[in-house]
Amino acid sequence: MMKYSGIFDSHAHYDDDKFDSDRDALIPALFQGGVCAVINAASDMKSAVFSVSLSQKYPRMFACVGVHPHSASEVVSDASYLKQLEEYYLSSEKVVAIGEIGLDYHYDFSPREAQKTVFEQQLLLAKKLAAPVTIHIREATEDAMAILKKHRPRGVVHCFSGSAETAKETLELGLYIGITGVATFKNAKKIVDVTKVVPLDRLLIETDAPYMAPVPHRGERCDSRMLSLVAEKLAELYNRSPQEIIDITRKNTCELYNITL
Repeated sequence: MMKYSGIFDSHAHYDDDKFDSDRDALIPALFQGGVCAVINAASDMKSAVFSVSLSQKYPRMFACVGVHPHSASEVVSDASYLKQLEEYYLSSEKVVAIGEIGLDYHYDFSPREAQKTVFEQQLLLAKKLAAPVTIHIREATEDAMAILKKHRPRGVVHCFSGSAETAKETLELGLYIGITGVATFKNAKKIVDVTKVVPLDRLLIETDAPYMAPVPHRGERCDSRMLSLVAEKLAELYNRSPQEIIDITRKNTCELYNITL
């Protein structure tokens, strides 16, 4: 997993409790192991604070701040959370986006109406701040695409799980598409089809760590060094070298999030 350099993990969760035992040792090791930068995505207000603190502690760590659809019910009745997110975003150049935000109808941990309300509130905040967004969509394509077509944000649909047709719609909105270790799974036909319609200049790679570990590490705790395996799979699909995939997706990530490395 150390054969390449300049890997930019565009979406991870190093605030997750699965990293509690060795976080302070692991993160520096990432940056000595081929990883040049990581964006840590928040999922609620607590993890937004944690993500910001990680970005302040590690020079190559950046942060997104936002409320995931799972946590929408925690904030939907009190819009003051938006002011807090705005303050976090404006507090540091290391805070690069509003995210992760979106809709998740697989688990329905928050009522769907609350999810849609909080998603739209955060899209409006991002528009006010001229900030990109990191979008989560799971089994909610129709509603999510309707909201995205209404607001037309700049950003990425992370851990893309839709069809090639949905990918085309996503690209038409000017959004990027994030690919995880799922691309390496044996049953990943949908992602293979998606790559046929996604041009390289709209592609990001990500771990979603600690989740989505690529084969042969499926089921293990994922970390950013495993992105080399995703790059190798995408290199096959795009007929490029893994290092080219890493270099192109790093450039794309920097452009989307206005990051200079």
